[in-house]
Amino acid sequence: MSKVQFSVQVLVVSDLARSKAYYQDVLGCEVNDFWAVRDDFRLGFKLIEGKSAEDVRPNRIGDGQEKVWDTYAYVETHDDLDELYEELKSKGAILHQKPEVYEFDWGVWKEFSVKDPDQYVIAFGSGKKKE
Repeated sequence: MSKVQFSVQVLVVSDLARSKAYYQDVLGCEVNDFWAVRDDFRLGFKLIEGKSAEDVRPNRIGDGQEKVWDTYAYVETHDDLDELYEELKSKGAILHQKPEVYEFDWGVWKEFSVKDPDQYVIAFGSGKKKE
């Protein structure tokens, strides 16, 4: 069976030039006409300018959810996650959720999230199993 190599999130944005600048300058993506990718497509977006403001529709919170995300990316370690948080923060990311830690029977989960100029929420998280 064939394996999927990567995937990208398609985002309809209100201002393509503004979004491209944010994804490149703040989120550290390589950006071309409409692709914004980071870390060899481990984080990828296709940015498409909407015809009107109503075309931009970030996810809304679902039944039983406490948080809403449009994209969720996994980072290997908590140290990597902390480093990424500091990097994005220093570049002027729109912070949505500061790093939070959750303890479970299996271990510890840590996550944070940022928003883009159209209010899409991009979350990053990592897990650490109990020793």
